[in-house]
Amino acid sequence: MTRWVAHTLTLDTRRKYQLTRDRTRLQNQLESLLEETHIKLSSLVSDLLGASARRMLQALADGETNPATLAALAHQRLRATQEQLRNALGACTELNPVYRRLLKMALEELELIELQIGQLDREMAGLLSQHQEAVRRLAEVPGLGADSAQQIIAEVGAKAATFPSAEQLSSWVGVCPGDDESAEVSHSHRSPKGNRHMRRILNQAANAAVMAKGSIFEIVYRRLVPRLGHNQAIGAIAHRLCQLIWMILHRGVRYEERGPEVNQRAKRKRTVRMIRELRNLGYQVEPASQLSNPV
Repeated sequence: MTRWVAHTLTLDTRRKYQLTRDRTRLQNQLESLLEETHIKLSSLVSDLLGASARRMLQALADGETNPATLAALAHQRLRATQEQLRNALGACTELNPVYRRLLKMALEELELIELQIGQLDREMAGLLSQHQEAVRRLAEVPGLGADSAQQIIAEVGAKAATFPSAEQLSSWVGVCPGDDESAEVSHSHRSPKGNRHMRRILNQAANAAVMAKGSIFEIVYRRLVPRLGHNQAIGAIAHRLCQLIWMILHRGVRYEERGPEVNQRAKRKRTVRMIRELRNLGYQVEPASQLSNPV
C-alpha cells in the first residue's frame, strides 16, 4: 500500500466516522422532535431511520395528515399493527407547520449524509481492492465487521508491516496495561496514550465481541469482569483483539472461533452477514471455505 493510498484511506475512514456520528445525532433530534409533537412512532419501530419509518416521515414532511394513509406505508413485516400505527400517528392531523418544516429539513440533511457515506464507501472499496482478502479476514473476527476492518487497515496498513510484533502494535495503539510502579508497588494500570482512533475502534469491537454468544471473548470477559470490573475487562479484550489483528494482517492467517458453544449454523450465519456487509461496501465477494491456517 503506497503512502498516498494509506493517507487517503485514513482521511476517508475518519470522515466517515464523523458522518456516522452526525447521522446518530440527527436520529436523536428526530426522536426528540416527534416526542415534542406527541407522535409515538419511535415506540413502534425498531429503527426510526428504517425503510418503513422513513416512508411515513417523508410523507408527513410532504404534507400528509391522514394517520391511516401514513400507516399504510409501513412494510407488511413490521410487527406493529395498522391500528397501533394509526394511534401513534394520530397527532399528525394537527401538526404545526413549523414542525413539518423542521422534519423536512432533518430528512434532507439525513439524505445528504447518507449520500456522502455511500461515496466514501465506494472510494474506500476501490482503494482497498488489492487488499480485499485482508479486509475479509479481519471482518470474520467477532466484534469487527467490514467497516471496522477498513478503518483498521487505514490506520495500520494491510499487513501491519510497520510493527515487528503484536506487542509493538499494542503499545502504539495504547491498549497494553501501564507500568506505573514505585518500590515494586503498582500505582496505576492505565494504558499509555496512543492512537485514539484505533483505541476507539478496538473498544467498540471489544464491547461487541463479548456479546457474541459462545465466543472465546464472551468466556474471557465473564472470567475477568468479577475481578476487574467492566471497563478493565473490556480493555483486556481490546488488548487481545489488537494482538489478534496483528497476527491476521502480519502473518496472513484467518480467525477460527474456539468457543465451545459455537456451532456450524452460527458460523454460517456470521459468514453470510459478513459477505453481505462487504458487498454493500462495494467489494466483489463470493463464499469460500475456511483456509487451513486458523488463528
